[in-house]
Amino acid sequence: MKVTRKETQPLTYLVTVEIEKAEANEKKTKQLKEYRRKAEIKGFRKGMAPMGLIEKLYGSQAMSEVVNDLITEGINNHIKENDLDLIGEPLPNEELQKKIDIDKDEKFEFLYDMAVRPKVEISLDEKDKVTYYELEVKEEALKKYRDDMLRQFGSLEDTDKAGEEDFLVVDLEQGEKKVEKTYITLKSIAEKDKKQFLGKKVGDSFDIDLVKCFPNETDRASLLRIGKDEFDASNPVYKLTVAEVKTFVPAKIDQNLFDRAFGKDAVKDENEFEKALEDKLRNEYKQESDWRFRRDLIDYIVKKANLTLPEDFLKRWLFRVNEGKFTMEQIENEFPLFLQDYRWQMITRRIFDQQQMNITKEDLLNVAKQMTANQFAMYGMPNIPEETLGQYAQQMLNNEKELNRVVERCEEDKVLDYVKGLITADVKQVTHEELAILSDNAAMKASKPAKKAPAKKATKKAVKEEAAEPAKDEEPKAEKPARKRAVKKAE
Repeated sequence: MKVTRKETQPLTYLVTVEIEKAEANEKKTKQLKEYRRKAEIKGFRKGMAPMGLIEKLYGSQAMSEVVNDLITEGINNHIKENDLDLIGEPLPNEELQKKIDIDKDEKFEFLYDMAVRPKVEISLDEKDKVTYYELEVKEEALKKYRDDMLRQFGSLEDTDKAGEEDFLVVDLEQGEKKVEKTYITLKSIAEKDKKQFLGKKVGDSFDIDLVKCFPNETDRASLLRIGKDEFDASNPVYKLTVAEVKTFVPAKIDQNLFDRAFGKDAVKDENEFEKALEDKLRNEYKQESDWRFRRDLIDYIVKKANLTLPEDFLKRWLFRVNEGKFTMEQIENEFPLFLQDYRWQMITRRIFDQQQMNITKEDLLNVAKQMTANQFAMYGMPNIPEETLGQYAQQMLNNEKELNRVVERCEEDKVLDYVKGLITADVKQVTHEELAILSDNAAMKASKPAKKAPAKKATKKAVKEEAAEPAKDEEPKAEKPARKRAVKKAE
C-alpha cells in the first residue's frame, strides 16, 4: 500500500491511496475463513462449507471490507507519521476518482481531499487596546428598575371596571358551545378593538367577533380551548359575559417583598432595600459590560491572528457531515460566523496548550453553578440556595453533552483571563441606551452561525464502483479540538 499527498491549494491536499490486489488478497483470505466459521448454509454443517462456495458467496463483500480497512489504516498512519493537524476528515474526491471494479482490477487507487489547520501565531501586550464599556447608573434607570421589580413581584387583584392593561375572566357562548372562565389580556388587543372592553364590569354581556379581536389563530384557539383547525371562521361571533375583572397591583414595599427579592432577612428595611436595588442593578450592568467586553475581545483577537482557512474544503465538509440537514446555500449564508467561531476555537486551543493550562473538577463545578444560576435568573428566580445550585450543577456535569458545554466555557474563561492580563482595557463610560445601540449595530453585521458538526459513529462502506470512505472517528476532528484534552485533565 502506498499513500502520497500533493498540495492543491494552501492547506488543502489531494491524497492518493494505492492498494495492490495481492496485498488485499492475503487479508481477504483471513476474512473469508471467518465468514466460513460463522456461515450456516443449507446442506453443510456450520463452519464446514467449502471455501470455493464461501468465495463465490462472499468474495466481493470480503474484498470490499478489507480494502476499506486498508484505506483507513493507510490514511491514519499517514496522518500520524506526518503529524498532520486535520480539519474535519478526508473527503472522497468524486471529481477525479476513477471507477473501481473490486473483482477485476489488480490495483485500486482512491483519491481524497484533506485539509490541515494553519499555525496559530499571535502576540499580545499592553499596546493592544480593547474598549470596555462601563455602564453608568442613572437615577431614571434606577427608578425604572425599582418599578419593574415591584411589578415582577406584584399580583392580580379584583377591580371594579376594566382599564387599558387589565385582565378579564369571561364566559363565551355560541348556541350550545360554552367556554367558562377563560382569560383575556386587554394589553394584547389592538386599540381599535379594545374600546368595547374598557369600563366593563362583572356581569356585563356583549357580542364579540373573535376573528376581528384575535386575528392570530393560536390566540383564538387558546381562548376557546380548542385546536386551531377546530375554529369555524365563518361563524366568529360569540356572546361574552364578564365573570371577573382583574388588575395588576405592584408589590408593597414590606418584609415579604424583601425576602422574595433578596432572600430571607437579607434586607430589613426600605433604606436597605434601595441600597440592595442599586447594588443589584450595578451588578447586572457589570455583567452586561463584561459580556460585551468578552465578545469584543474575542473579535479583536481573531482579527489580529488573521488566520487563513481552506474555505472551499470547510464548506464541503460541513455539507457532508451534516447529512442533508442544510443546503449548500444555507451553509454559504451561515459561513462567516462559522469561520469566526472556528478561528476562535483554534486560537483558544493554541493559547490553552502553550500556557499549559489545566481544568480541575472545582473549575467545572464552579462554571456549572454559574451557568445554572443564570438559567434560574432568566426565569425570575435569582436567589437559588447554594445547595440547590450544587445539585443542578452536578446533574449538568453527569450529562456528557452538558459537560462538553461546561468544559468549553472553562477553557474559554481561562484563555480570556490570561489575555486580559496582557492587553489594555480602554474604559469608556456609556449609558445603557448607548450600549444597546452599539450592540444592535454589531448584531446587524452578523448573521446566524452555522450549526456545529454533529458527532458521528464510525462506519464502513463496501467498495463497489466508487471510492471507499475511511472509517470516521467518533467525532469530527474539526469540532472543539481542545475539549478532549481538557476533560481528561479534569478527571
